Amino acid sequence: MPATLLQTHRVEKPWGRHDLWPGFADQPADQDPIGEIWFQEPGDTKPDLLIKYLFTAKPLSVQVHPNDEQAHARGLPRGKDECWNILAARPDSTIALGTHEPISHERLRNGALDGSIEGLLDWKPVKPGDFLYCKSDTIHAIGGGLTVIEIQQNSETTYRLYDYGSDRELHLIDGIAVADPVPYVPVTSPGDAGDGRYVQVEGPKFVLERWQGGEHAVALPAGTTGWLVPITGAGEVGGVAWHAGQCVTVTGTETVRADAGADVLFAYPGTTRMAV
Repeated sequence: MPATLLQTHRVEKPWGRHDLWPGFADQPADQDPIGEIWFQEPGDTKPDLLIKYLFTAKPLSVQVHPNDEQAHARGLPRGKDECWNILAARPDSTIALGTHEPISHERLRNGALDGSIEGLLDWKPVKPGDFLYCKSDTIHAIGGGLTVIEIQQNSETTYRLYDYGSDRELHLIDGIAVADPVPYVPVTSPGDAGDGRYVQVEGPKFVLERWQGGEHAVALPAGTTGWLVPITGAGEVGGVAWHAGQCVTVTGTETVRADAGADVLFAYPGTTRMAV
């Protein structure tokens, strides 16, 4: 089908929340908090990308993901580059990306064991509207008090380096082996592409555009899928109506119609923008 409305899958997490973003029903107080909402069934590795909402009350673990080459060596389909659009944030919210200075793997391991890793990381303040790209091998930790849309390579491989003294399993051997403990270097955004489109990232693993309301042509190569993620507003594509809090996959050549004032993300695998 040229356009398909995806189902949602709610994932309970110890760091999650009961109050969710508009468009999603709050979690009942007598149930475990929701940390993630997936637009895909967990464990389905066929699609290239995975779209999630994150709802954090507490910081996530300090973690790292393998790149494609490292993943393939383990028989996994792909590594995990990811990026985050910050929708809401407490005034004190932060995200850790990279280390303050280059450190050795031995120092990283020792820091993970004794807790000093928290001070080695570069905790960056974040606010609504911020965008961050986190390539595989980057040590990172998403802080509490955030609502985030995450666009990522479709991989569930996460190596947990530190979890603030909890009893959850750590993966120090695998995580330290793939980590590059150096300061974070932001990805340069291509910027305004005209016609109400802004390119947030262009490769190496996927392209992410942010669109305003209006009509937007889509011309995806055969075999390529695009993911339409409305942040606000509503619209239609390929005979499928959509609104904020949903996600629609698109293939082939279509016209996305977004209501005035809509704010929409559109992601697809590749290294360069599609020709339209």
